[in-house]
Amino acid sequence: MPSVIDSHVHLYPDAINRDPRGWATAHGEPQWEILCTRRRKNGRAVQGFPGVDELLREMDVAGVARAVLLGWYWERAETCAMQNRFYADCVRAHPDRLSGFATVQPRAGGEAALGELARARDEGLIGVGELSPHAQGYDGADEAFRAVLARAGEWGMAVNLHVTDPESGAYPGRVATPLADFAALARAFPTVNFILAHWGGLLPLRAVGALMLPNIFYDTAASPLLYDAGIWARFISAVGAERVLFGSDFPLNVYPKLDAAPVMTRLLEEARAGGAGAAVLAENAARVLGVRLAV
Repeated sequence: MPSVIDSHVHLYPDAINRDPRGWATAHGEPQWEILCTRRRKNGRAVQGFPGVDELLREMDVAGVARAVLLGWYWERAETCAMQNRFYADCVRAHPDRLSGFATVQPRAGGEAALGELARARDEGLIGVGELSPHAQGYDGADEAFRAVLARAGEWGMAVNLHVTDPESGAYPGRVATPLADFAALARAFPTVNFILAHWGGLLPLRAVGALMLPNIFYDTAASPLLYDAGIWARFISAVGAERVLFGSDFPLNVYPKLDAAPVMTRLLEEARAGGAGAAVLAENAARVLGVRLAV
């Protein structure tokens, strides 16, 4: 079976995993607490909190050759730095299986954000994100944010941005992310490869001209929570397979009615049944992110 690169995975240090809610309260991360530590109506947790060894075992079961660890859109710069150090350790320990993105908080100021990005890059992290200006308290015109994007373009670092579908239903912690903002950023920074998470909120299907922007790509994170299984064929047909990167959003439980705990295998089965081939499952990530495909 062809190699798989999961381009959208989250992971947290043991200090967070032991007591996620208590940690979030103590460290001033209320948005993350709302989104990640609640339970659904059926009593099941929104997500799990595996360690790196558990992630690697799940990857082995699903046949995922490499996972790309994405940071969270933290509210505090100190939390961004903590996660970046943790990811750097993970990547150093498992360079054949893991790659990592750096997260930053531009509200800390341009010098601080650029300094953190440089440190993360020096430590082996290869991209920026997952960021969410709308949730982190700044907008696309923020000078520090734009400085980060400019530097990412100079260094060839892809940028992953969280996108909320404007037509999605309400849920705890939902933050609106106007689709026009993402198209504007892609036009302003043509040398940056933007990866818009969660099918980009269906941006290219709703915004005239978005299909023409060559530096926008889309990941499939959390797909079953947002769309029916037909989204794979519909989106790929409209946008092109070369613009889509497989991402699971693990350890989010994307099949809460079927699984008591998050797994990767079921989403891969859905993707293949929906027409996702080698390009979506691995080749696009290898090209856009500059990561190695398993031999």
